Amino acid sequence: MIGMRDYNKELHDTADHKYAYDFDLDVMHKYMVRSFEPFISRSDRALEMGSYHGAFTNRLVKMFDDLSAIEAASEAVAITRERFGSSVKIINSTFEEFEGDGQFDAIFLTHTLEHLDDPVAVLAKVNSWLSDRGRLFLVVPNAEAPSRQIAVKMGLISHNASVTESEAKHGHRITYSFDTLERDVTASGLRIVHKSGIFFKPLANFQFDQLMKTDIISPEYLEGCYKLGLEYPRLCASIFFVCSKGLL
Repeated sequence: MIGMRDYNKELHDTADHKYAYDFDLDVMHKYMVRSFEPFISRSDRALEMGSYHGAFTNRLVKMFDDLSAIEAASEAVAITRERFGSSVKIINSTFEEFEGDGQFDAIFLTHTLEHLDDPVAVLAKVNSWLSDRGRLFLVVPNAEAPSRQIAVKMGLISHNASVTESEAKHGHRITYSFDTLERDVTASGLRIVHKSGIFFKPLANFQFDQLMKTDIISPEYLEGCYKLGLEYPRLCASIFFVCSKGLL
């Protein structure tokens, strides 16, 4: 436990909600990397903010020779350190307590900003951790994803940006849309270089998990959802910003 939050507990699955679905780990992570690639130099010094059990770390370590990761949950740190050994520098710290040195060329904050008590303050720290040519790759779940809008019409949640009880147990503090994410990024001093969406999302994560075990959801269908998302970013599973260093 660090501070007043039990970060280990927040990572545990609950009876009705998994912390990370196969859809997140196998589908969204793949398309996140694909969305990032045009903006990445593989010689960059990189930082991952929130490594969980190392699923996305495993993709990044293949792209960068110098990779660090910050993770607040000690249980997750132990799993990630055992998995990667000395190939990734794992730091057990909250983002608020971590002191960067302004030399990271690529910082990845994926599906984590929504967990923070003061996201603007953390983004301001990220601004100071970036090198002059550095980029922040920021991804958050999208309040306006069709799956959430359908849930509103079904009466399962009160409004698109609601934080459900299950999400709150996993540490969610906010559900972002494009306007609220741009508000917080701008307030932090970072500059927005590019913004888009990742993966048109008609179904909930658990529905994708179930259907991907059948022949109903094919790789071609997933590829189609990704490509359609490029045309309709506001209807994607996730919002994606690339940010550069701004005035400190």
